[in-house]
Amino acid sequence: MKNSFFGVTKMDRTRLNIELYKKEYLIRKSEETIRKYYMDDEMKTPVHLSVGEEAIVSGVIQAMGKRDQVFGTYRNHGIYLAKTGETDKFFAELYGKKDGMGKGKAGSMHMFLPEENFMGSSAIVATVIPVAVGAAFANKYKKNKNLVFVFFGDGALEEGVFWESLNFACLKKLPIVFICEDNGLAIHAHIKDRQAFKSITDIVSKFGCNVFKSESTDAEVIYNLTVEAVKKQRRVNKPSFLHLKYYRYLEHVGVNQDFQYGYRSEEEFKKWFKVDPLKIQRRKLLKLGLIEKEIKELEKAIDEQVEKSVEFAKKSPFPGEEELLSDVYA
Repeated sequence: MKNSFFGVTKMDRTRLNIELYKKEYLIRKSEETIRKYYMDDEMKTPVHLSVGEEAIVSGVIQAMGKRDQVFGTYRNHGIYLAKTGETDKFFAELYGKKDGMGKGKAGSMHMFLPEENFMGSSAIVATVIPVAVGAAFANKYKKNKNLVFVFFGDGALEEGVFWESLNFACLKKLPIVFICEDNGLAIHAHIKDRQAFKSITDIVSKFGCNVFKSESTDAEVIYNLTVEAVKKQRRVNKPSFLHLKYYRYLEHVGVNQDFQYGYRSEEEFKKWFKVDPLKIQRRKLLKLGLIEKEIKELEKAIDEQVEKSVEFAKKSPFPGEEELLSDVYA
């Protein structure tokens, strides 16, 4: 039997929302676990956590094809976890261990897993965008029909390389989806103090690309928006730009909240927390017919996976001296 939501069956919609919740919960659980252990000073890397952002990355990545490629910024844990679902290499990398995806040399800000088409991330604002455009150019040249998805924050829009990349991608009609995760802040600087234009989407639309926007913290809404963007992109052969709002719960870098610094208020956090992505998704699963026990079983399986991965990471060896010159290309 069909329901009225995009013509899909209730069973299909339930499966979709289970997958979205599993992605969101894995991200939240992993990052809360980082917060739990970070002050032990065994994780040898700064961390930029994405708590509060889970709906965007879960919804977008759920809509990606298996062979589509993704690039990200230094706030990349959610991308990695949603795309790969694995946590052993993830935590080993945070602990600087040999079994990490970068053998302990990449750290939190440079995660990647090419075998799962997470192609890489960069610690410098906007620098991953032209690399993603290059990958999209290669895909078009090879005619393989693969899309590239690149995530970046609103602070990247103050970098010239963003506009150069957007211009080239639109000019060459490349198969790329630009995803601007907009929390209104570049570290501590408000968007009103950084950008002279009033509307990101109005300006970007002038470049000849398909523009979509949402302020929703509902992963299903983001998923459907991304599906719509991909369908339109394949139909009209233009890049897509997704402008998606969210609220960063924690400080720019580190594991704490930062209301004491005065650049944002606790009241603002409380407003956004009422529409917390995981709260929305959990309530939705109950409305779709899951019972509390079933949801707790999903959560328990992820809890156990994460805790086992932390133990794996702690027991993993550090890389040896020979790793200093391996995987170095210059």
